[in-house]
Amino acid sequence: MTASNAPRDRYNAVWIIFFILGLGTLLPWNFFMTATMYFTQRLKDPQTNGEHNQTANGSVVIEGDSRNVLESKFNNVMTLCAMVPLLIFTCLNSFIHQRIPQTLRISGSLSVIFVVFLITAVLVRVEMEPLSFFAFTMIKIICINSFGAILQGSLFGLAGMLPASYTTPIMSGQGLAGTFAAFSMICALASGSALQDSAFGYFITACVVILLAIVSYLALPKMEFFQYYSESSGSRSSDDEENKMDLLKPGNGQRFIFIRNLSMHNKSRSLFIWVMALSVCFVFTVTIGIFPAVTVEVKTTVAEKGNGWDTYFIPVSCFLLFNVMDWVGRSLTAVCMWPGKDSVWLPVLVTARLVFVPLFMLCNVQPRHNLPVVFAHDAWYIIFMILFSFSNGYLASLCMCFGPKYVQNIINMHAVRLLEK
Repeated sequence: MTASNAPRDRYNAVWIIFFILGLGTLLPWNFFMTATMYFTQRLKDPQTNGEHNQTANGSVVIEGDSRNVLESKFNNVMTLCAMVPLLIFTCLNSFIHQRIPQTLRISGSLSVIFVVFLITAVLVRVEMEPLSFFAFTMIKIICINSFGAILQGSLFGLAGMLPASYTTPIMSGQGLAGTFAAFSMICALASGSALQDSAFGYFITACVVILLAIVSYLALPKMEFFQYYSESSGSRSSDDEENKMDLLKPGNGQRFIFIRNLSMHNKSRSLFIWVMALSVCFVFTVTIGIFPAVTVEVKTTVAEKGNGWDTYFIPVSCFLLFNVMDWVGRSLTAVCMWPGKDSVWLPVLVTARLVFVPLFMLCNVQPRHNLPVVFAHDAWYIIFMILFSFSNGYLASLCMCFGPKYVQNIINMHAVRLLEK
């Protein structure tokens, strides 16, 4: 089979399915992350009340932190319970994919995530002790990110059988997952319902989207376009094994030696790949260290009584703004790729993101005891959030684009030299 006789993706159905599946990979974590107002509300101790006053520079000072231990530690523990399983199962993906069929990995992961969200929606109506609710919520976060890592790795492997352009809908879906989650939370708050009722509708919305992803995946094997490339991928794998054996035949000894020597000669070039990989890790490490554990604790200083801005400040200025600008940064790499892969500015800009740590800490993060509030006005926080989220999406996407392109250039160069030989 050749690409010339490949069937068309009618109505872009396969593209849309991969977009929905990409949405489903990051949507669960984003829904939990943006629902921190609901979770912390369930952890409140009704016997503890704090007094608030406002200083001359407009910063809100809380006299005696009104939050209990569970409430104050929720965001930090939530981030830890999300990132550690995500890292572990991402590393384990290379072993899991050899032992568990791809269909089971994807459909099973989506099913588990769907059940977790269904339980979360049901528990909105169930009264629980704060400690039990805290522990059970953390267990659900661990489950979602563990199976989410398996799902994400399997999904990119599935897209690898198709033309390279079919990785784009996955990235687009992931980029819009956070925006969708933040917008859903804002709509739930705007409905005027109690926080408990809004949270119930919010989690039911997540269940519907994940169920849609499951149905889309089940429909994927029936698509002629997908069937063609799935069969072609199997044929290519068999041919590759035969070609490897051919290289070991006596008549191909010189060619085998040539490839080996060329590979050894270019080992030093793998340093570039490591630099790109470490840059991506550094970008995400800075982001995870601040968002949302620190950014959600910033309090508005311009809200007037009764205007509702204090209710929408974090959902809009933190979650919605972060995800929109992150998506803009990811998308911009399609038309602009500055600085170049060999430019010293790339690692400089990646490292420079460390400046956001003190900048956000000097905003009106409450409660605070030692550091002064330097950037009290909401405008400072919004400006920092725009730069922070845009740089996260742009720099991470830039490094992820440069790595594969550099590897492909090396492969192409090796192929040309081999043909000349």
